[in-house]
Amino acid sequence: MSEDQKPPVDQRAGREPSRQPVFLLPAPVTALCGLLLAIHLAQSLVLNDGGRATMLTWLAFVPYRIVDPFAYVGGAWPLIWTSFTHALLHASWEHVGFNVAWLAIFGTPVVQRYGAVKMLVLFFVGAAIGAWAFAAIDHGLDEYLIGASGGIAALTGAAVRFIFQPLVVQVDELTGERRVVGRRLGTLADLVRNPTARIFSLAWLVLNGLAPLLPALLGPDTPTIAWQAHIAGFLAGLLLVPLLERKHP
Repeated sequence: MSEDQKPPVDQRAGREPSRQPVFLLPAPVTALCGLLLAIHLAQSLVLNDGGRATMLTWLAFVPYRIVDPFAYVGGAWPLIWTSFTHALLHASWEHVGFNVAWLAIFGTPVVQRYGAVKMLVLFFVGAAIGAWAFAAIDHGLDEYLIGASGGIAALTGAAVRFIFQPLVVQVDELTGERRVVGRRLGTLADLVRNPTARIFSLAWLVLNGLAPLLPALLGPDTPTIAWQAHIAGFLAGLLLVPLLERKHP
């Protein structure tokens, strides 16, 4: 190879350009997405019909246990843990795929701002609040609730409070250098005043509020959407996120 045919080299670093990371998602978000996918893969490939029925009995949230505790094995006790475990199960690959995509979008800013532990706490608290909102309206129906939507809705509601706010810039007193330090958490009044945040929030609430009409519009085979869990989870994240903010003396 002649001199003028040598491959280009990064002259500034004196070596080949550094490689970019394969995964751009924060590790906690990637891990939670991977867990949801792995659980659905396991239940699809490993469990037979009887195993899936047993899994739903002990891990899905069944509001009818409130009305008739003796209708299911275990009585009303599973309502305690299934308020959280239902968020780990999904009905189909489309279901888990949509939730994983939404989790990647809105879980990322939450974990970047608050860390993994607070993100997971908000996720599972939102899932539980969503489950009990579902129970408050549909407790008389003999059906179960599964899916991470309530928890992801809580992360979405939390993220809405700061992702649309203006950047906060600090100026060094000595050098005059300007440095972006993040975005402040907006108040509910800020949420109303900010056009993007206001439109996003209203669209979320309206679209989920219209979900009960989908079977009439698209046919009886349309998958049931737990709109109650979505709305309750979103409002939970919207209202609880100030508790995650670091307290300064």
